[in-house]
Amino acid sequence: MTDEPTEDQFKDITLSFGDDDTVEEAADDVELNLDLSDDVEELADDIVLDFGEETAEEPEKDEESDDVADAAVAALRAELTSKFGDWYVLHTYSGMENRVKQNLENRVKALNMEDFIFEAVVPTEETVEIRNGAKKTVTRTSHPGYVLVRMDLTDDSWSAVRHTPSVTGFVGYGNTPVALDLDEVVKMLSPSVIAKATAAAGQTTKRKKVEVADFAVGNSVMVVDGPFAGVHATITEINAHSEKVTVLVDFMGRETPIELDFSKVQKS
Repeated sequence: MTDEPTEDQFKDITLSFGDDDTVEEAADDVELNLDLSDDVEELADDIVLDFGEETAEEPEKDEESDDVADAAVAALRAELTSKFGDWYVLHTYSGMENRVKQNLENRVKALNMEDFIFEAVVPTEETVEIRNGAKKTVTRTSHPGYVLVRMDLTDDSWSAVRHTPSVTGFVGYGNTPVALDLDEVVKMLSPSVIAKATAAAGQTTKRKKVEVADFAVGNSVMVVDGPFAGVHATITEINAHSEKVTVLVDFMGRETPIELDFSKVQKS
């Protein structure tokens, strides 16, 4: 067994880092430059962080499309400003908007109210509908259950409109209709005007509303592909633009949310 070193043996140990003169000379030659401002700026320009994935580029703005849309809205505003009468909102049964427009136009002619009731408009917008995995652009009512009417409000004109079949009333306070201001009318009618203008210019609306006809939140579906194939699930969220649904599946006795493509589920 080796004896432990004694205190006297430790006293004889000398650690040498070179000659004292050499160390002092080296210390004199050391110069620390803590001013990194210029170097850091130069280095920062050269630094490129690569995480293995390409960063998604921001889509370029379609200035021509914006110009067409702006011009269409400006023309709409000018047209509305030049028209006589105020705009009111009629409340109708949902799905009966176009029928109300037709009924009102017929009623105006039958009652000779052309000098008081000038125009009825159903606000619309272009929508991308996804049905059975196929996309189709359709024109839909942008404000279901509502129709715009431009009129000179009198007791007779109010009665003619109010008693039109499928009209449930004017939007307002109690029995008093409230006219829309110009900005509100422009906002309601702009989507259809922009869609027509961009189509005429050979362009497309940059981002259309997307609706899914096949599914709805709360629907029971069956997973038809992937590790959960054959499992029943419930839809909790629909992302129409990415064409994905979030569903709850029973995994080991616990409801677990998973995201799936539309094509991987079907109504059960």
